Amino acid sequence: MTISGSGDILVHPPTWQQAHADAEADGRDGYDFERIFADIRPVVSAADLAICHMEGPMGPGGPQDFPRFRAPTELAATVKSTGYDACSTSSNHALDQGEQGVYDNLDALDAAGLGHTGTFRSAAERVRPTIYNVKGVKVGHLSYAMHFNGLKPPAGKEWLANRIDVKAIKAAAAATRKAGAQIIVLSAHWGKELVHEPSGDQLYWARQLIADPNIDLIIGHHAHVVQPFEKVGDKWIAYGVGNTLARHDFPVDANREGVIASFTFTEQPNHRWKVTRAEATPIWLSLRPTIRVVNLPAAVKPMPRIDRRRSLYTAAMDRISSYLDARGAVKAGLHIVR
Repeated sequence: MTISGSGDILVHPPTWQQAHADAEADGRDGYDFERIFADIRPVVSAADLAICHMEGPMGPGGPQDFPRFRAPTELAATVKSTGYDACSTSSNHALDQGEQGVYDNLDALDAAGLGHTGTFRSAAERVRPTIYNVKGVKVGHLSYAMHFNGLKPPAGKEWLANRIDVKAIKAAAAATRKAGAQIIVLSAHWGKELVHEPSGDQLYWARQLIADPNIDLIIGHHAHVVQPFEKVGDKWIAYGVGNTLARHDFPVDANREGVIASFTFTEQPNHRWKVTRAEATPIWLSLRPTIRVVNLPAAVKPMPRIDRRRSLYTAAMDRISSYLDARGAVKAGLHIVR
């Protein structure tokens, strides 16, 4: 079975304005993200379990920009129709809209039929293991963030969002395994923004966590750029999968890059599951004439050589490949789709 994970979904003004324009083009009000995500639907939907990272909360009342993000709730339906089955929700922006914002985001995910973990409505919900039944296989999911941009949950409600604590993560993984999970995936929101190399904290946390027998895979995000993949023993760490949808006002193209990471798990004779294939599909945020998330390999193949986008997209794939391989991932077996 395959488990896929991709990076930050953080809705900035240019992206929600595009979604509004797409809705208007069909004679409707509101926001329509379908065209923005359409190109990656075949890759996402091919996974048995596809996990998104919903960095900014969704909620009613109109979208909001930095420093307190809020995305239109219509986004959830598109995430589902693109092929995602669940989302991690613990991030540095998880508390942007306060306690009610956490609830609104979870309501939007529930309404779309998406699983979720990382933020919660109660202490009881937080300690209840998150397990998805995928083709008869029970997959546990954990989601933690390194901080909340200085924001804190209300006193006594620390359960609203998970903050990285190695001991707590290991305890949650053990409880999830005890509850029947056969595979456990950790979504980690960590690292330094716009830095392709894993930070010291990332490396320190990753080494402790991937060594835990109850954690089978780590998929990281937050840096908004692609970071290396690394195989440790027979397990994989994706330190950073870049962006899925975000448009930062930085004078670089790196934050337009991301990957959809796909890991094939195979059951072993001892009934434990391990990754037998690791794959990364480079993606890119196209800005003109419309904002669209582009599946780079699929876009390049049919392009005539005179198309100016061909060299732009090929260069992006080359950069992404070099970032992914900075810690020897290709030699360890990572397949980068080209």
